Amino acid sequence: MHHFDDSTARVGEGAGSPYDSTTKAFDTTGYTPLDKSTVDDSFVDDDPFDDGRKKFGWTAGPDLGLLGLRAVLGGIFVLHGLQKVFGLFGGPGINGFAQSLEKMGYRESVVLAWVTGVTELVGGGLLVLGLFTPLAAAGLLAVMANVIALKYKGGFFGPNGVELELALAGMAFAALFAGPGRAALDYNRSWFRHPVAAGFIALLLGAGGAAVTFFVFR
Repeated sequence: MHHFDDSTARVGEGAGSPYDSTTKAFDTTGYTPLDKSTVDDSFVDDDPFDDGRKKFGWTAGPDLGLLGLRAVLGGIFVLHGLQKVFGLFGGPGINGFAQSLEKMGYRESVVLAWVTGVTELVGGGLLVLGLFTPLAAAGLLAVMANVIALKYKGGFFGPNGVELELALAGMAFAALFAGPGRAALDYNRSWFRHPVAAGFIALLLGAGGAAVTFFVFR
């Protein structure tokens, strides 16, 4: 629990104690020390909640979590893209996928087959690398939005439901706004430093693409 420093010693206070105000009791190996030269601490004396504890910067935990999210989500889409574009892993290839799109009521099925396959393949690869993450995540989210729009009448649960597609869409949405983490090629780029703004812009682009695909080509 947060406490005010009233200069009163607590029983057992000291290095390693849970009451240690210097944070020596914390495992800080996953933290990046805050660069105090970049922090305006002129207001600290007026902050009633400042108890003198060391301030932390980024944590390694979210970086590892986002790396795992990107690797799994991107890897899944890479494999599906290989199925559609090259017919690998028992996939239909462009012609087979185009025929499936045509049966679903899509026009320009060959073009859409290429767009979908390349989006999954390239978008998944970029997501694994953490490069242009907002655009990659938005593209994959757009693909899943179209699939969900087609399958939602089948209910939630598999094999004809949308539970898998919703899970993948949720992961793409998370990557879109959370960003790639520091273990990525996007690290310290402008869209990395402004994940919410970049996420909204990419989301609008992805939503536009999904709408055009569903309402214009179908």
